[in-house]
Amino acid sequence: MYTQSDLYGSERTAYGKKQKKKKDRRAGAQLSLVKKKKIRIGRAITVFNLAKEMGVKVSDVIRILMDLGVMANQNQYITTDEASFVASELGFETEEARDEIKEAYLTPPSYSPEELEPRPPVVTVMGHVDHGKTSLLDAIRQENVIDSEYGGITQHIGAYQAHCNGKSITFIDTPGHEAFTSMRSRGAQVTDFVVLVVAADDGVMDQTREAINHARAANIPILVAVNKIDKPNANPQRVREQLSEIGLVPESWGGDTIFVDVSAKNRIGIDDLLEMILLQAEVLDIKAYKKGGARGVVLESKLDKARGPMATVLIQSGQLRRGDIFVVGNTWGRARGVFDFTGKPISQADPATPIEIIGFSELPSAGDNFFVVPNEKTAKDIVSYFQETDEIKRQQRQEPKEKVTLEDLYSQVQEGKIRDLNLIIKGDVHGTVEAIRGAVQGIDVGQDLRISIIHSAVGGITENDILLASTAKAIVIGFNVRPEPTARALAKKYNVEIKLYTIIYDLIEDIKKALKGMLEPVYEEVVQGRAEVRDLFKVPKVGTIAGCMVVDGQITRGANARLLRDHVVVFEGKVDSLKRFKEDVREVQSGYECGIGLSGFNDIKTGDVIEAFARQKVETELE
Repeated sequence: MYTQSDLYGSERTAYGKKQKKKKDRRAGAQLSLVKKKKIRIGRAITVFNLAKEMGVKVSDVIRILMDLGVMANQNQYITTDEASFVASELGFETEEARDEIKEAYLTPPSYSPEELEPRPPVVTVMGHVDHGKTSLLDAIRQENVIDSEYGGITQHIGAYQAHCNGKSITFIDTPGHEAFTSMRSRGAQVTDFVVLVVAADDGVMDQTREAINHARAANIPILVAVNKIDKPNANPQRVREQLSEIGLVPESWGGDTIFVDVSAKNRIGIDDLLEMILLQAEVLDIKAYKKGGARGVVLESKLDKARGPMATVLIQSGQLRRGDIFVVGNTWGRARGVFDFTGKPISQADPATPIEIIGFSELPSAGDNFFVVPNEKTAKDIVSYFQETDEIKRQQRQEPKEKVTLEDLYSQVQEGKIRDLNLIIKGDVHGTVEAIRGAVQGIDVGQDLRISIIHSAVGGITENDILLASTAKAIVIGFNVRPEPTARALAKKYNVEIKLYTIIYDLIEDIKKALKGMLEPVYEEVVQGRAEVRDLFKVPKVGTIAGCMVVDGQITRGANARLLRDHVVVFEGKVDSLKRFKEDVREVQSGYECGIGLSGFNDIKTGDVIEAFARQKVETELE
């Protein structure tokens, strides 16, 4: 009698073999899982990469994260703690991967005392607006700087060097207006000590206290310069009493704060101030590591038409040589040109030296750290690291990307849930744009209104700015910049308002008045003509005459005029002289050549544009 095994033996055997193979594969997989018990995780990891590292399905990782209360898709970063929890749930152990880039380049190096050498002190000049900070530096350097600032008010950080008794001192001049808090704070973060300028006739003001707070927060010593002692109502004694009340007690009164009475206007006490600065530097024993690649910080950045992105950098250690490859913020570059504070090309820069650098791949931000790296590959790796870090932080805060799209913006405007005053801000340098953003966002608008800065950037006003403003019903604000001709035409077509400013007080006051519905009649600017500079002529006892072609409208002698370089205002004054060939003329129409002289200004270059304009009184209201 045949059994079932006899009848089906061969088939059952084949089936059994298949089952055995499947069982072996499962066992092998389990064995493999046991072997792969540890995984390495860096600062953070995407859901997809974590699943790939463990050899599991992305859906399994997402499921465990959901149980943990974390909602993430496969491309999102999760923290190391979250990744460790997921790995533990799936039977894995985690170990922290070495952050080689951070160890090699982002951790501040430490040096032994024997490796350090004396360097010039870095001094930040701080104080209330119009108390004479720039005038004081002007007196120290014996150059006229203040005339180049609109309204006599410093708008950017200026870094300079002065010499006394054969020694150098680096000065950083910070703006005094409250809107430039961030710039003044940045100055405090890179300095050895602060020279606090207080006017003897005004005494301690709001920005004086703010400057003191910045210095104290950074644990930086303060030296007080009591300025304007030549004024009839000057009272240096009252200044000492006011400062003593907030903890700055003069040495002569038993305290530890140095006070020097000065008059920047009459050059009184300047030498005493410099000697006290050098004495303070000796007491602090200021030194730096002067070998190896440079490290520093960006004080200011701007776009230059001819040279591209450029920045003012303060070197803090090491040496920067022309040709060095560097990383700064989220960008990198090669130092194609290095210039000292006077604009003179130099081959290398030592610690405490303020320099201007060209060769950035993108515009850096003021306050960014700067450091030299061995080669281009390293620079790109570090930049990728920074970009990844920013993306991790952005995702963990659930912030929208900075890029503004017309589609997203349009949908938000259409909801109509909040009444917005939408603004687009364009400025000539990064620090100014940053300061304007802070000042505007600090305006108290109550509960029924909101100020929205939908876009801000460095550079002239472009067509894209107008298109964005048209969609968002925004006002375009330009600070020390001008609109491109095509942008101006587009603004007229789409009825977009462009407001142009050279002094930040006017900008802030206009916004405040607009919000209160009390904007007074203003003067509207009417462009009368534009001329392109095509040649230059040096005339003895007269200065530089620009050989121009009038390309639009007309140029009139005595008219208000500004000089534009890549749509950025370089000078504003009047047309002092106007010639056709050798004859003086009253006006020159479009399509004709002429020679133009600007009152008190000679730094004209070919390619510049001279714009003649008038101001007409009109009734305007911001809605």
